[in-house]
Amino acid sequence: MGEGRREKKARTKNKKQKKVGLKVLIIILVVLIVIVGILVALKIFNKGQATEPTAEPVPEVSEPQVQIVNVNSKTRPYAVMINNNHAAWPQCGLQDAYLVYEIIAEGGISRMMALFKDVYPTKIGSVRSARHYFIDYAEENDAIYIHWGGSPQAYSRLSGIDDLDGIALEGSVFFRDRSLNRAYEHTGFVDLEKAKEYATEKGYTRDTEKDLLLNYSAEEIDLSGNVQAKPADSINLKYSDYHTTSYEYDTENKVYKRSMSGKANVDLETGEQYTAKNIIVYKVNNYALNDGSSKGRQELDNIGSGTGYYISNGYSIPIKWEKTSHSGQTVYKYETGEEITVNDGNTFIQICPTNADIQIKQNVQTTEAE
Repeated sequence: MGEGRREKKARTKNKKQKKVGLKVLIIILVVLIVIVGILVALKIFNKGQATEPTAEPVPEVSEPQVQIVNVNSKTRPYAVMINNNHAAWPQCGLQDAYLVYEIIAEGGISRMMALFKDVYPTKIGSVRSARHYFIDYAEENDAIYIHWGGSPQAYSRLSGIDDLDGIALEGSVFFRDRSLNRAYEHTGFVDLEKAKEYATEKGYTRDTEKDLLLNYSAEEIDLSGNVQAKPADSINLKYSDYHTTSYEYDTENKVYKRSMSGKANVDLETGEQYTAKNIIVYKVNNYALNDGSSKGRQELDNIGSGTGYYISNGYSIPIKWEKTSHSGQTVYKYETGEEITVNDGNTFIQICPTNADIQIKQNVQTTEAE
């Protein structure tokens, strides 16, 4: 009787264990089926995704950028007075300037002022003394003015100008190149890297609120289609019996090769001839100051307006200029009244005396003359 009950309990227990085992097996099978279903679904989904065409990346179209200067830069330029006495040739570092002014000085000698922005050559010159009317053009560009000495009229203006003077800074910012076979007064140069450091120590304002003097086009400007444009292969500017500046157009490189008084205007260090992409030419009245010095220092009637020429890429076009104050920017316009835009490249502004002989030629045929 006891053994029968035990057998019955054992059979009941086995049945219960089989039912539990069956349930576990069913659960495992269901989980496996679900996992397999998920994997199959993912495979089908990924396959469908892979077969869909991928979108090609849209290339970014960047606007052409002006190379001669960073038009967005607010850094102040440096304006360096450049010696142009014939005994001081060759000069050094002018090809790195984005803008150069040439104006008459005493004795029929011209003088230049070269502007540098965001580039800092370590040898520029030779550096010459300040003249008060050059300060007008430093101011119109909000430039830090660099000179070696100056006239009394210039020093009377320099009290309100950020400037660096070689007389005070020789041996640091300025230096002499004693290897040159020329008079001592023509051996002074400036290191713009050191000039920048000194200007920072001096607390000169680093940035400017003034716009660039000229408008630049990153795309080439072709003047030939303008009805007023005339061929300009050769430009001859006689400042005085002592000095003449001239240019010859290089059709291959689309620049003007610069010469002075019949000699190629070359760089002291590189030996390469200076070139200009843009040339602006006009006349301003000048006369000797009655300052009792008997040195013939000049005055320039540059506040006012007049006419001139913009020259680039083998063509010249008439323009008008206007300057309303000493520190105000000179505005250059076409005869239509629209402000001019110049080609991407360096610019020489040739401010000539009213009695200067200006010739703009096509080969041997004179197309413009005054």
